[in-house]
Amino acid sequence: MPPTLTLPRLDGTLAQYTLSGRAPITAPPGPITSRIGMAAVHVVADPLAHVNPTLDVAVDWEATLRFRHHVWSLGLAVAEAMDTSQRGMGFEWRWAKELIQRSVAEAKTVPGAVCLASGAGTDHLEPGPRVTLADVEAAYEEQCAWIEGCGGRIILMASRALAACAKSPDDYVKVYGRILSQVREPVIIHWLGEMFDPALAGYWGSHDRDRQTETLLAIVQEYAPRIDGVKISLLDQKREIAMRRRFPASVRMYTGDDFDYPTTIRGDGEHHSDALLGIFDVIAPAASAALKALDRGDLATYERVLAPTLTLSRHVFGDPTRFYKTGVVFAAYLNGHQSHFRMVGGLESARSVVHLSEQFRLMDAAGLLIDPDRAADRMRRILAVAGVHAG
Repeated sequence: MPPTLTLPRLDGTLAQYTLSGRAPITAPPGPITSRIGMAAVHVVADPLAHVNPTLDVAVDWEATLRFRHHVWSLGLAVAEAMDTSQRGMGFEWRWAKELIQRSVAEAKTVPGAVCLASGAGTDHLEPGPRVTLADVEAAYEEQCAWIEGCGGRIILMASRALAACAKSPDDYVKVYGRILSQVREPVIIHWLGEMFDPALAGYWGSHDRDRQTETLLAIVQEYAPRIDGVKISLLDQKREIAMRRRFPASVRMYTGDDFDYPTTIRGDGEHHSDALLGIFDVIAPAASAALKALDRGDLATYERVLAPTLTLSRHVFGDPTRFYKTGVVFAAYLNGHQSHFRMVGGLESARSVVHLSEQFRLMDAAGLLIDPDRAADRMRRILAVAGVHAG
């Protein structure tokens, strides 16, 4: 019999919930061929390290790398040291350097491992009135050089320092042009919207979306040979579709739209998006199964597998969106990828027990609880901390 437990509901009441008994989603073996599917992955904090968890970082390297092996085993690629790993929310560059170095080295030991790319930004440069464009360029150069020195590929992340000091779109063109002219291999440019990071409001030199879009498109057109693709994290499907139609043929669109990814990945017959998504950390088996169905031209299976994950994703990435990382780590805890629900910076407290209970229900409905009995037991432990006797 499926387990039953008492869960809080959105109206503040308690109600019994019996798990669906649905078999967990599994993916067939083999590579993914028709799309690139990259999971932006989380880090596992070390809960037993004697540190101040709000000020210092201690990583459980074994569990962190084991999760990357899980992603690789499904045919997915890994996007390392991105905002899902809490860059800009407790996980600083000094720790990201070691994460990138370890992950790139680990990927080289995995036969058939899909590409790994890592985030290069300026997060070791504190924004301030004295920061100049030259400072931003130097910060980007330092991080890009580290990743290339490790043998990795670059995802060029958005810069809070650049957003703070740039005076016009031309400043963005200057900085990105300098960095792109130096990279060894084509990079992925990441446009992270302010719903993910309020400090990035006004990026590309404007608060007007159309003007922002034109600035980025101008950079893509001028430096296309240096750009593998662009990851758009705006939760704006129409804009993503319109932009990818204007890209040079050599430049990919990587969807970062955790609200509408099934249709953008499927495409319209002429254009499609590849994927670089935080939600792929949570739904990795379903993402792999769906993409492999797409490889076979089996659109019915593709839609059937991804449909319930979209409801889950919209919940995990609900307002305030930047706290989606809590839901990502919560899912990993429920599914046994880590032994605890603790996070860098104490961010496990960023979502309410009611929010997490709804995520539990949605993961069950999507077939994303690998072991329902274990997941139910771990959900009970979370509820007990909140004073709920779950039964």
